[in-house]
Amino acid sequence: MGDIKSAIEIAMEKAERLGKATDEERLEWKYVPEGERLAARYIKQDCNLVAELSQYEEKTKKYVIQGVADILIRNINLPKSNLVKRTNKRAMEGLKIVKSDKASVENVYSKMRRIFEHYVGQGEQQRKQAYQSLKAEFEARIQQAIQQQLGSFVGIRIDVERQPQFQEEWRKLLLQLDSQYVMLLDEYKQELLTIS
Repeated sequence: MGDIKSAIEIAMEKAERLGKATDEERLEWKYVPEGERLAARYIKQDCNLVAELSQYEEKTKKYVIQGVADILIRNINLPKSNLVKRTNKRAMEGLKIVKSDKASVENVYSKMRRIFEHYVGQGEQQRKQAYQSLKAEFEARIQQAIQQQLGSFVGIRIDVERQPQFQEEWRKLLLQLDSQYVMLLDEYKQELLTIS
């Protein structure tokens, strides 16, 4: 029978097979998270991104920028509130600072802005119509159930908007309505990641 190895021995063997990390990998491991923290500060505390980035040497700056860009891109979302709109604006301004191909970035931004405008305009109308339709459907179902239970002489009105089943159905419907926008926005965010 063979020797039984401990988890540490197995992990050490795997690490040996992988080999030692290169200098580039070590720089990436150290400076990408620094860039992520810098991006968070930039969005929340309004720090000067250009000044902060100028403190890094050229060989490490690209990793910091990679971390900054990743976080800024992740912070671009559908404009569901004024806070999200401000965060989007801030993240998009920051990306323009760190990306060197400004024309390509602006091209993607114009596509994103069209999505945002549609979401706020026609999308809002669609959401209101869907809400009213769902509400009417629920009211009809509840009235029918009450009539079956108690007879048709009862005129009980129930606020369906407060019903957990209604709220759950509305959340599902809202996710479904937003999914088209989210899918397009995710494509554009991926495009932003590939721009230098």
